[in-house]
Amino acid sequence: MKDVIAIFDIGKTNKKFLLFDLNLALVYEIQTQFTEITDDDGDPCDDIESILKWMNSQIEKIQKGRQFQILAINFSTHGAGLIYIDEHGQRVSPLYNYLKKIKGVDFEAFYEKQNGKDEFSRKTASPAYGMLNSGLQILWFKNRKPKMWKQVKNILHYPQYLSYTFTEKITSDFTSIGAHTAMWDFDKMNYHRWLNEENISVLHPDSVKQNQLIDLNGNSVIVGSGMHDSSASLIPFIKKYQKQEFVLVSSGTWILCMNPFSKEPLTINQLTNNCLCFMTPEKKQVKSNMQMLGWVHNLNVKEISSFFNVAEDTFKNVEVNQNICKKIFDENKFEFFQKGIPENYLGNLKNLNRFKNFNLAYHQFMFELTSFVAKAINMILDCDSDLKDIFVTGGFNKNQLFTAYLSLFFPNQKIIKSNIQNASALGAAMMMAEAIEKNNKINS
Repeated sequence: MKDVIAIFDIGKTNKKFLLFDLNLALVYEIQTQFTEITDDDGDPCDDIESILKWMNSQIEKIQKGRQFQILAINFSTHGAGLIYIDEHGQRVSPLYNYLKKIKGVDFEAFYEKQNGKDEFSRKTASPAYGMLNSGLQILWFKNRKPKMWKQVKNILHYPQYLSYTFTEKITSDFTSIGAHTAMWDFDKMNYHRWLNEENISVLHPDSVKQNQLIDLNGNSVIVGSGMHDSSASLIPFIKKYQKQEFVLVSSGTWILCMNPFSKEPLTINQLTNNCLCFMTPEKKQVKSNMQMLGWVHNLNVKEISSFFNVAEDTFKNVEVNQNICKKIFDENKFEFFQKGIPENYLGNLKNLNRFKNFNLAYHQFMFELTSFVAKAINMILDCDSDLKDIFVTGGFNKNQLFTAYLSLFFPNQKIIKSNIQNASALGAAMMMAEAIEKNNKINS
């Protein structure tokens, strides 16, 4: 049997189960989706019960198949989910959706107690994102669900809860704690004092515990505590480029720019320009910028395609015209987003009649979209930054116009289209590969 590391990469839409061998080569992958259910307020949420059954069935299938020997398991999920559990380890509530609207709690009064929204958000490196700030989820839950709140003994971030279902151990992890939770004081690099002020003492143990060795169906398996997916996606790059300064541009629905080399604290100016901080497993800040630019792209391309009466995937076949790119770049004129990205994410589509064809319109559109990414990268660089490389992963690394414009914005840096697939899962697997090696040394 081949020794492997099992990873559950649980995204908002796609749920993946992957096996990596001890050389970190992907040897098995399966992906599925689950129909959302509704929470106790009637809002859509993940079907956590079905997800857990599926996870256990995948482990059982691999163990029964006897083709692979699972030595370790880890988890990567989004950073804005919380699970409340009672004294018996049972879930008290649904897994609330981070897109859910928070109602009935006056956070303005809370912000006022914490020296104002801007300063509190800067200190916690967490823009006021509503339910995306999992700490505010707790305040909402405590105030709006008092009967359920009385039952709560512990609160776990989503990745740590998935780990808990295997180990029954309460753990915490810096990548989850630091993921726009509004719970971590990045000035003091410790939990923010408001948790004690609000008598929230059921959140985490005092120490961060990484791995647990368990017996799983007769096999000894190391189980990781789980990781925030965006932070996990950085690990393959940090391991390889420890001293050469880089920025990672991770693209999907969100375009996330991450700089693990920044040592300067977040400023209010950065905060008001979509910047925040994550944390590495080693408790180091990762200055980042997060914008829904992938969603902006898809929404606007659909409208542009309709205007020119072409197929919606026509943009995939647009060839880069360097002369057009240089002309648009030098003119630096905005046709679609003169005032930035509006709340409905749609640009000024009335200006489409200024373009002769889809190709020209798309060249202009991608210049404007890339300019927002370029601004984001510059926002997260320190004053003495010596940026060498910009890695692009996800859907936009296949977009030739995006990388062409990025090269114009950053002529002194290498723009590298990374071929790393499943970066979050790979990062989580790398952490377990180290755990296996450490465990083998101890046994030796």
